[in-house]
Amino acid sequence: CLGVLRHEQLARGAASGVGNPVFYVGAETGRDGLAGAAFASRELTEQSREDRPAVQVGDPFKEKLLLEACLELLGHDAVAGIQDMGAAGLTCSTCETASRAGSGIEIDLAKVPKREPGMSPYEILLSESQERMLIIAKRGKEKLVRAIFEKWDVPCVEIGRVTDDGLMRVRNNGSIAAEIPARALADEAPLYSREAKSLPTTWDDRRIDNLPFLDNHEALRQLLRDPTIASKNWVYRQYDHTVRTGTLVKPGSDAAVFFVRYANKILAATTDCNSLYCALDPRVGGKIAVAEAARNLICSGARPLAVTDNLNFGNPYKPENFWQLREAVEGVAESCRAFGTPVTGGNVSLYNESPAGVVDPTPTIGMVGLIDKEEHITTQWFKNEGDVIILVGEIAGAVAAGADRSREETNEKKESEANALGCSLGGSRYLKVCHGLKIGPPPRMDLGHEIKIQNAVREGGLAVALAECCFNPDGLVGAEINVTPPSGLRSGFDRKRDACATLFNESQSRILISITPENLQKTASTLQERQVPFRQLGRVGGDQLCIRVGGETSSWPIVSLHDDWWNAIRRAVESDSAAEGIPSL
Repeated sequence: CLGVLRHEQLARGAASGVGNPVFYVGAETGRDGLAGAAFASRELTEQSREDRPAVQVGDPFKEKLLLEACLELLGHDAVAGIQDMGAAGLTCSTCETASRAGSGIEIDLAKVPKREPGMSPYEILLSESQERMLIIAKRGKEKLVRAIFEKWDVPCVEIGRVTDDGLMRVRNNGSIAAEIPARALADEAPLYSREAKSLPTTWDDRRIDNLPFLDNHEALRQLLRDPTIASKNWVYRQYDHTVRTGTLVKPGSDAAVFFVRYANKILAATTDCNSLYCALDPRVGGKIAVAEAARNLICSGARPLAVTDNLNFGNPYKPENFWQLREAVEGVAESCRAFGTPVTGGNVSLYNESPAGVVDPTPTIGMVGLIDKEEHITTQWFKNEGDVIILVGEIAGAVAAGADRSREETNEKKESEANALGCSLGGSRYLKVCHGLKIGPPPRMDLGHEIKIQNAVREGGLAVALAECCFNPDGLVGAEINVTPPSGLRSGFDRKRDACATLFNESQSRILISITPENLQKTASTLQERQVPFRQLGRVGGDQLCIRVGGETSSWPIVSLHDDWWNAIRRAVESDSAAEGIPSL
């Protein structure tokens, strides 16, 4: 969720100002979500069903009233600190706000609005009921606070005050129910260094060289029906994506683009992660997640500004899982430093596993960028018949097949050999979707090279990227493409497999662009001056996607490809057949 705020209304989650009143605002506290954060922080077993807390049930209308009341209050210079009641409810919101301010806080649970009778102090403190906020108001503003929340029909009760002793003190009808230094529960919580154990690689897996033949024509259709690649319109069409009329690029392109009226600025936002890459090499996968998000923004005309992350991993007490977490975070950090994008916040979800196994490591990246001028806005689709199609970057290989110099020499050799043998198909959706294989090294990426070349060629490789460019919502359009397979990646494959490796490898640092013929020379000169590799692939036009790779030619009606891509998720969701349902990602 992305929000926009005015500089003068910026508020911190800090309980500052000794003597300032502490207000509880929002819905009443119940037993729902009780100790939910603790439940989510331990390994799940078959017996865990019995320990599940009551699930919190959100009320969107109450949430809207609460948000509007808080926003109005923030416009009156009446707030010293504010924080939502999320994980661990009142416990976290009180100790965290006090710790940030270096103060103490005292509350009385008897004053907390309750939805259920007979709740114990333990239950009140650890309830995770929704639509609740903790507000530290400025002294003398109590009447204004109550008036605003009364106007919005939102419960508002003064439950305590800020102290100067550094303690989180909890009373219940006057008696002390709990007392502990606030920092002990927040900033001074233990920092653990767990045992880490790297997982064995499958980089030199010879199955890539012995794949059964699959016609490239059918392979592209299978990839376009894959939920990871297919259009997500079945989801976003159920929501209003033009609310407040600020949407400049509708869903379906590389990034969301919208106009912020009050600031007269255009922002772009995107999310990205390839969990398959992270499963095979979490450090490289973390690096690519940030780079891919940056490419999405660049290909929309935006300059990347900042990052938020969502780290989804298994039980960190298991050495292999902790190694994945550590490596992925290091990869994310390396890319963020290279792009100059600070991580402004984020969240972590651990213990994502069951008796069936652990989830693939998924460090999802959200990134925001700024578009300086409206004419810089770019979408991913081909626009005009006759336009020239250029691939900026390599067909495959130079960066992808080269070893990451930060790795140990032994792994470096294995990886280089595997890349040559597999024609850079390692970690690809092609192997996963068409052959059921999750093997090989993910594509290599040189961050120095990446800074110069941004791309939107991602899952599914060049063929999928070309097809998606043909799906212009204002009118489908075809393309004529002629590609020569790079000799360094052929490794003795026959022509059909050369074509497969060229079309579906996921080498990094590539972008497809279409330009008018009049701009071809200027574009080529600019790329040459910056020493960026490129090649002309073909032209926009017709009603077919026709791709020639060496001596192999494949052709697809655009209408048919678009139907596969556009309707895949709807058909899977609405199908009664298990064979047509959504496959495992």
